[in-house]
Amino acid sequence: MAVELTLVVVLAAVLDRLVRELPARVHPVVVFGRLVDRADREWSRPRLAGVAVALALPVLPTAVAFGVVSVAVAVHPLLGVLAAGAALFTTTSLQMLLEEAAGVIEASSTDPAAARERLPALAGRDPADLSPDLLRSAAVESASENLADGLVAPLLAFALLAPVSLPLGAAAAAWLKAVNTLDSMLGYPSKPHGWASARLDDLVMWVPARVSALLLSAAALSPDPVLTARRWRGETASPNSGWPMATAAGALQVRLEKPDAYVLNELASLPTTEQAHRGVALVGRAGVLAYAIAALSGVIAWLP
Repeated sequence: MAVELTLVVVLAAVLDRLVRELPARVHPVVVFGRLVDRADREWSRPRLAGVAVALALPVLPTAVAFGVVSVAVAVHPLLGVLAAGAALFTTTSLQMLLEEAAGVIEASSTDPAAARERLPALAGRDPADLSPDLLRSAAVESASENLADGLVAPLLAFALLAPVSLPLGAAAAAWLKAVNTLDSMLGYPSKPHGWASARLDDLVMWVPARVSALLLSAAALSPDPVLTARRWRGETASPNSGWPMATAAGALQVRLEKPDAYVLNELASLPTTEQAHRGVALVGRAGVLAYAIAALSGVIAWLP
């Protein structure tokens, strides 16, 4: 099983590099999002409905991933590896994140209006009044935060359970991605039916956020960023997102700011175009490191 784990992680990483993302019409996460849309409405008992939504909806993608990979493994072990690799690929994302962030950063200097149009696909904030500096800050913040949400969390879930069985690993990654999707769509104060989804996401992201901060610090080749991040990580409303973002701010020695929400490393200046691009490159190296560690965990387990 250890060798299969390594092959699955390598396959997912290669697909991420070459394919980026599946078309929206067939992407499992997008399909799940349409299901979440049906739950995003007024409820007579919103908090109770929120608990039901948070517990019930992630079961569907989890069951599908487990079932598909189980059938594939039963047919042939290699087919099981391919199915698990495809499942892990659909629940993780790195290359598209890097490209979107780099696109916003590049446009922030040459065409701020275009950068504002692109930003909503990357960060959940109103870009209308954001200056080029704040657009670049948003891109770096989103890249570092989504390293945890979009890659490290599902990858870690898979690596923990795949040694038991590939179907369990794929199911764990699918469940965690579903929980994160629920939070991103429903977990706002304005949506009382999303409170349980937000709290569940806070719980499951506790470890991945801190692992992501360590990976960013390792990618910067210094322990200082993650140590410095301890001073600023509490500025964000989320108990988790502050860790990777504050680590990125420390590594780049820049100020990262979401107006009327938080400021990280307030004594520094907002990122220049060059610094922001270095931030995206830092996230890219941390992502590759995450893939490598997950793949090596299978190799190490295989050794006598």
